Amino acid sequence: MIALSDKHKLTPEEYLALEENSLIKHEYRDGEVYAMAGTTDNHNTIAGNLYTLIRSHLRGTDCRVYFADIKAKIEAKNCFYYPDLLVTCDTRDRATATYKSFPNLIIEVLSESTEGFDRGDKFNDYQTLASLEEYVVVSSTHQRVEIFRRKPSHWQYEAYTLERPNFRLESIALDVGIPDIYEDVVIERMSNSN
Repeated sequence: MIALSDKHKLTPEEYLALEENSLIKHEYRDGEVYAMAGTTDNHNTIAGNLYTLIRSHLRGTDCRVYFADIKAKIEAKNCFYYPDLLVTCDTRDRATATYKSFPNLIIEVLSESTEGFDRGDKFNDYQTLASLEEYVVVSSTHQRVEIFRRKPSHWQYEAYTLERPNFRLESIALDVGIPDIYEDVVIERMSNSN
């Protein structure tokens, strides 16, 4: 993300109005606006594979999956983010067309430029969403999926790779395999790859 320099801090309402007509997507953190960088072939393919799997699974339910262009509103932190995928089963989210406030699953596909933020401040902000049951980060350079699941007193961490390829997204009761997520994705071999 690239911070836009301006002395005026935007209100959430001002941000939403500007974003509605913007040709570039921006995320919002407590009055500051950040332009979003573009993505890669691997990033888009992974996100598309996940969307297809989740959308097929949720068909006929009250849950909806959103891909890239719908914001997550984090009221407690005065933020709006564009997660790669967001699932909400809360009917209150049908009242807002451009953002959702009650997601139960958020997935971010990691890139070199966003990985630190996605794992750090963004995840900390997401944790304030009482509705959020799972936060998933997916590598675009290695076949690795990491899941953070909300427990009563902590977030439980689990990692999945080709050695442990099958997992369940408990928030939506979907069984997934690493090969399904990385279908048609070319992962470069690295000397110290995980």
